[in-house]
This record gives sequence, structure tokens and C-alpha cells, in this order.
Amino acid sequence: MFQTFRNAWKIPELKNRLLFTLAILVVYRLGSAIPVPFITGSALNQMFSNGNMLSYLDMMSGGALSRCTLFALGVTPYINASIIVQLLTVAIPALENMAKEADGQQKMQQITRYVGGVIALVMSLGYYFVIRNMGALKYTSGAAGIFTAVVIIATFTAGAQLITWCGEQIDDKGIGNGISLLIFSSIVSNWSSVYTTVTGLLTRAAAGETRFYILLPLLLVLALVVIVFIVVMTNAERRITIQYAKRVVGRKQMGGQNSYLPLKLNMSGVMPIIFASAMVSIPGTIGSFLQIDQAAHPFWYAFFHTFNYTSLLYIVIYLLLILAFNYFYVAIQYNPVEIANNLRRNNGSIPGFRPGKPTSDFLTRTLNKITLMGAIFLAAVAVLPIILGNLTGMSIQLGGTSLLIVVGVALDTTRSLDSFMTMRNHKGFLG
Repeated sequence: MFQTFRNAWKIPELKNRLLFTLAILVVYRLGSAIPVPFITGSALNQMFSNGNMLSYLDMMSGGALSRCTLFALGVTPYINASIIVQLLTVAIPALENMAKEADGQQKMQQITRYVGGVIALVMSLGYYFVIRNMGALKYTSGAAGIFTAVVIIATFTAGAQLITWCGEQIDDKGIGNGISLLIFSSIVSNWSSVYTTVTGLLTRAAAGETRFYILLPLLLVLALVVIVFIVVMTNAERRITIQYAKRVVGRKQMGGQNSYLPLKLNMSGVMPIIFASAMVSIPGTIGSFLQIDQAAHPFWYAFFHTFNYTSLLYIVIYLLLILAFNYFYVAIQYNPVEIANNLRRNNGSIPGFRPGKPTSDFLTRTLNKITLMGAIFLAAVAVLPIILGNLTGMSIQLGGTSLLIVVGVALDTTRSLDSFMTMRNHKGFLG
């Protein structure tokens, strides 16, 4: 492993990509530590300690949201924009045709940027009113109040767009998926809260709740088991044998060899959980922004309170959205009919199935089974910590999601680095 890193540093292109990725991550973390002017962030601590949906957004931003920094919104606007654009691509034929053009992906990326900018502006407006209602602004009236509002909203919006640009630069000039790496760095930088959680549990145990002396080691063992489980399930794949018929081209005989079509169990990675979390957090986030009083509006208070991540309704909706987004993400990545047609054009076939419709039907059934197993895996990792946290009273609801994102992004980045090493005849991580 260490020898591989030394070999990587000997390749100028790979070394430059690693340094560029590291530089972007450093800029991102610096921006997450610089506070926006005219705000006293300490006034918001109470709001983020109540276990509402802003806790999830704060985790995705690495604590930048609770501190009101330049990158407070994190990558959430871009993620929501990606969800909307992908759904519209399936629903609107014009966008679907555009995506299939030669430069279609660039056009779709540009549309996603614009949608992300609008979402960032809306979120900036909402967050401005939240911090205003919490009394965290230095100026709220007159010309100074208007200037303060413009500066804060513009800074939040520009910060979100800058993060999107940074992620795209990593995609082009760095290693791994840019947006995923930014989320990874946010979660890792916020894991100092683990120490706070552990000390809090030990304090409760010393105060007389002795069950935490047993639960704490069990949680540590469970976390290690979950990490191993995630690694195994992420790398698991179904290999479908492909046979190619022999054919003569000129004086040479081509084909006749066997290959395989790899279908990964977890094809969509962490994206279904990120998408589902973003969608299910919308009602709770709106409720946090509105700061509805229970005495004045009991119905709306109860409605928004049901979307707290400790509620049963949240768990059910979260579970269903993970299943739906996993199927959706796999559907836009794999087309069994197109795969079957490509095999037939290249004189390839799956043993036991005729080319054409029988092959596409077999691929469809296989994909459905694999997708279901992958969706159950993602749902278990994301939902079980919420249930366990509710039963034990410990704040580990976001632990499964954090572990899955961190491990998934680490594996994806490792594979990207390994591909660069393999292309240059070096021993890679996975070789």
C-alpha cells in the first residue's frame, strides 16, 4: 500500500492530480471556517441542538451551516438540482433527447448549474430569515439592515456556486468524484462530534445509567462490522458470462473467446441515500425556517414535527425513497434492451438465451433482483442506526449514513487512483 503511494508520487500527472485535489479540499475547508459578516453564530447553537433536519444539512456541510460560514449551504443546492434535472430528463422527451446528443452532457450540466443557483438563492433567503428570527443579526432595520440582507444572501448563494465549481474542477483535473469528495471531507471534519458523543455517554453511565458501559463497546464493535459489511457489499458483483462467436476477417479468425458482464450489487453507490435524505429533509427544513410556534399553530407545528428524523413517518418515507431512488438511478444507468442489442451486433450472447428479447428479458430480471438487494442493503445501513438511536436514546441516527458515504467515497477514489496506476503499468491498490 505504501509502496503504491510512492509509485503514485513518481508519476508527474498523477502527482499533480493528487495535489490539485488536496488543494481544492483545503480551499473548501478554509471557506467552511470563514464566517459571514454581520452574524453572531453563537445565537444559532440552540436551533442546531434540537435534533431537527438542519442537523443533517449541518453534517453535509461539515458544521459550516451552524457556524454561518461562506460555504454554509454546502453541496445541498447542487444535489437537489441534480435530482430535479434527472427526474425531468426522464419525464420530458426534449431533455432526454438533449442528453443523448454529442454535447448533451455538457448542456445538462449547465442546466443543473442554473437550477442549483436558483435553489441556492431560495435556501439563502430562507436561512437569512431563520438567523434573523433567532436574533443572530447585528443590523435588521433601515439601510444597514437591507445592506446586511443583500450581503448575507449573496454570500451564501455565491459560496454554494463556488463549491459546485470546485467539485467540477476535481472531476476534470483531480482524482475521484468532486462532489462526493467534498461531502467526504465535510463528514470527516465533523467527526470530532464522535468524541463529544462518547464522553457524553460515559458521563451518563457514571451518573447511574450503567447500561451505557455495555452499549458503548457494542456500538464500537457494530461500527466495525458495518464498515466491513459496507466494503464487502460495495465490491460484490454478479458476473454474467458472455460468449462471442468466431468470425473470419480477411485471413484472421476473430472472436470465440468468453468474457463476462459485471453487474455490481450497489451500482448507484451512496447517491440514493444522499438524494433520499435531501428530499425527506425538505418539510423539516421548512419547519425550521418558519419557526412555527406550537401554541399559535398547533396543527402546522405537529405536521412539521412529524418529519423529525426520530419519527416513524420519517423512517418510513426515508426507506421508501431510498428504494425508489436506487431503482431510478440503476434504470438511467443500465438499459437491458440496449445491452442486448450491443451484444447481438458484436456476435455476443449469454449461454442459454437467444439474442434479442430473451437476452434483454434475462438481463431485466437479473437487474431487478440485484437492484432490490442493493436497495435493501442501502436502506439497512441508513435506517437501522435511526431505529437503534431511538431505542437507546443515543444520538447515532446519522452514523450509518456517514459511514456509508465515507467508505463508499473512499472506495470510489481508490478505484480511480488504481485505474491511473494500472494504465501506467504500476501495481495498483486492487491488483
